[in-house]
This record gives sequence, structure tokens and C-alpha cells, in this order.
Amino acid sequence: MDIDIGINKKDRAKIAEGLSRLLADSYTLYLTTHNFHWNVTGPMFNTLHLMFEAQYNELALAVDQIAERIRALGFPAPGTYKAFQKLSSLTEPEGVPSAEEMIRQLVLGQEAVIRTARSVAPLADKANDEPTLDLLTQRMQVHEKTAWMLRSLLES
Repeated sequence: MDIDIGINKKDRAKIAEGLSRLLADSYTLYLTTHNFHWNVTGPMFNTLHLMFEAQYNELALAVDQIAERIRALGFPAPGTYKAFQKLSSLTEPEGVPSAEEMIRQLVLGQEAVIRTARSVAPLADKANDEPTLDLLTQRMQVHEKTAWMLRSLLES
């Protein structure tokens, strides 16, 4: 069945492609954050363990919203590690870094997700795709705030 939501198929495809990259980045950040939640140690254990849990829970909801927007645009959402690895701008951490290094890596991950979301916004804006713009704005706000909170832990 044809989709007639006021955005042509070519523009919907470009937006869905960008959202797929955002989904891959978000899922990779989710996985990294969950990994760090499980493996953090040191004097800030309790604080970081709880903070990382709140962050990965928020990301778990976000990936669902992003995937559902891709589907609403009429395209399949990527959903495998192989697809995410191909689409993501993030790399997975190796080994178990120190708590401070975990924080640094999560700041970089948050910032990468922001850049990806920001790169999709002009496509959505050009197509007058307000629902996608709203989603992107919300994601950027969350990730900018989270990056700020993580960075504040590194200040001395």
C-alpha cells in the first residue's frame, strides 16, 4: 500500500537512512553504557553504576522510538549487530577501562550521537517532516545534557 503522508518516497528514504544511522549509534551507545554499568569499579562505583543504569534505560526507550519512526516512514529498521556495526560511527570499547576512561568514552559516544542526529535534521527540515525534527530535537537535548553531566565528573 502506498504511503501518502505529504513526504515523497525519495525524501522519506533519505530520512530513514539517516535515522538508521542514528539508531545504530544509539544502540551501540546503549550497549556500551550497559557494559560499563556491569563492569564499573572504584570509589565512584555506586554513583556511576546508578547513573549508567539510568542512561541505558533511557537509551532503550529511545532506540524503540527511532526504529518506529523509520517504520512510520515506510522502511525497515535495522536490527542486527551486523547492521548496527556497519551503520554506526561509534566503535565498541576493548577490555574493561577504568571508571574515568568509561566516562570519557561515554562523553565521546554521546557527542557522536548528537552529531548524527544533527546531520539528519536538515533532511527532515527540507521535507517538512516535523515528527522527525521533533524526535531529533528531543534526542539532541537528552544527549547534550547527558554529555554535560558526564563531563562534569571529569572536572577537578
